Amino acid sequence: MTKPHPFAPNAAEEFIPRPDTPRSIKFELVLVFAITLGASGLRALIRLIEAALKPAPIASQQVSIVQPQATASLTDLALQLVSIMVGIGWGGLGLYLLWRSGFTLSRRLGLDFKKPGRDVLGALTLAAAVGIPGIAFYVIAYRLGANLEVLPATLNDAWWTVPVLVLAAFENGFLEEVLVVGYFLTRLRQLQINPWVALLMSAVLRGSYHLYQGWGQALGNMIMGLVFGYAWLRWRRLWPLVLAHTLMDVVAFVGYSTFTVWFTSLLG
Repeated sequence: MTKPHPFAPNAAEEFIPRPDTPRSIKFELVLVFAITLGASGLRALIRLIEAALKPAPIASQQVSIVQPQATASLTDLALQLVSIMVGIGWGGLGLYLLWRSGFTLSRRLGLDFKKPGRDVLGALTLAAAVGIPGIAFYVIAYRLGANLEVLPATLNDAWWTVPVLVLAAFENGFLEEVLVVGYFLTRLRQLQINPWVALLMSAVLRGSYHLYQGWGQALGNMIMGLVFGYAWLRWRRLWPLVLAHTLMDVVAFVGYSTFTVWFTSLLG
């Protein structure tokens, strides 16, 4: 008589999928954001408190979004790509969990390619509606002392700098809009949270992980979160949000090095 293989499946251990429950959804939300943007929000708050405790005023301090991670050029490139991969992976985690719960991502989140023209038009509209006033809001908040001086990108000039900045912009757009809008609002709807309350919770979450840039930037991103979240609730398409966010970050990251003198003059 042959012995069963030690790794052979056991009938008693047959996989039985469990349906979503309010308790399991709440646990999943805590777990997901404890390792992703929720943790980023806590770190951002700590960094803002540290900046406020320094003798120098907040407006005289600087913070960079995309910065070198190593002195050697190729090592820096490798680390930048790993960071981008992790961010996209975080967004992918949210999509995977929704898919495992039975959601059709193309229909539920609008992550299909059936309406490219409409998606691009929506992205341009959102980018203009949020990006242009956002610059003015940042300058005003900075002059009021509520923001640090934000340097969007401080990478060294290398052959790979612009492609990496574009990828980093896409990573931000994909990660934030998938997790903070598509995933988070979908889970809150399953919990039967009032849509307006859910929208506000999503906006507060978005503002929290921008606190390291100052109270003004956190508030500005909360307003952006309200606009983007409302657009998704109306359109049920996530691509316009991802594309708009990517476009705004490309302008900020790539354009900063070109218009540094002009931008600095705005800050006075």
